[in-house]
Order: sequence, then structure tokens, then C-alpha cells
Amino acid sequence: MSACCCGNKHAKEDPKQMALREAIARYQGVAGALIPLLQEAQEIFGYLPGEVMEEIARGLGLPFSKVFGVATFYAQFHLKPRGRNVIRVCTGTACHVRGASPLLESIRQALGLKDEGTTEDLRYTLETVACLGACGLAPAMMVNEDTHGRLTPAKALEVLKQYQ
Repeated sequence: MSACCCGNKHAKEDPKQMALREAIARYQGVAGALIPLLQEAQEIFGYLPGEVMEEIARGLGLPFSKVFGVATFYAQFHLKPRGRNVIRVCTGTACHVRGASPLLESIRQALGLKDEGTTEDLRYTLETVACLGACGLAPAMMVNEDTHGRLTPAKALEVLKQYQ
């Protein structure tokens, strides 16, 4: 709590909540607003918590089921916190043939993950994708927006050291 010039104590408002309310206000009454608003909310929070989707539903006058349905239909939306660095390992045909499986397994072990997911420290999120469009670099992975190819398990771990 902090006091303003009037001397009354006021709770400090969360800047993320303020940004969300401003975004909702901009989209009220706009046709087709749900997806862009979900994108903006995810940009603000890093993912879409349930209470954020509830606030969006109220703000747009939509049932929560509609907002949740759209958020879970599109792969671009995430309902759980994601890591600061998103690792996408290609498991498409070219990458598979050239060793994506051992590459993926070495990354999982290094991050302490059983499968895909996010590390407890929120440093990394590991995902598999069907194709990165870098078949000539197989096996390949992306870390955030950077593509890395012709990887071995050891090279992949060296690459990850750059993203701590």
C-alpha cells in the first residue's frame, strides 16, 4: 500500500492487470476481437491463466466456454507458464532419420524433463514440432527464434548453454 497526495492509502495496481483492462476496453464492441485480445493478453502475461480468460469473457460479453474453446483450439495459445527460452526440436522425417531422437533425449535429460514441458525454474520450455522447414540442416532445433542445425546431442547441449 502507498499513500497518494490525498493522504489515503491505496493498493498498488498490478501493471499487468491494468494493461489487460486497457486491452479489453480497446476491443469491446469490435467484431472478431477474441483472438487478437487473447494474443495481447498472452503477450502481457506470458500465457493465459484461467482468471485472465474469465476477465476477457466478461469484458467481451462472451461465455467463458467460448474463450476457453478458442484458447485451447489454437496451438499458439498456452494455458501454463512457459520458459524464458523455448526449444523446438524437429521430429520430422529428415530430422528423425538423422538423429532427432537421441538429440531430444539428451536435451530432456539435461533439463530434467520426462517429456515436453517447462523446467521448474521457468528457464526452458521443450517442445517437439513436425517440421522447422530446415530439412537440409537435419537434425535441427530452434531456440526462441534462432535455428540450429546439423546437431549431435553434445552440440545441442552446447547450444543451450548460450541461452541461460
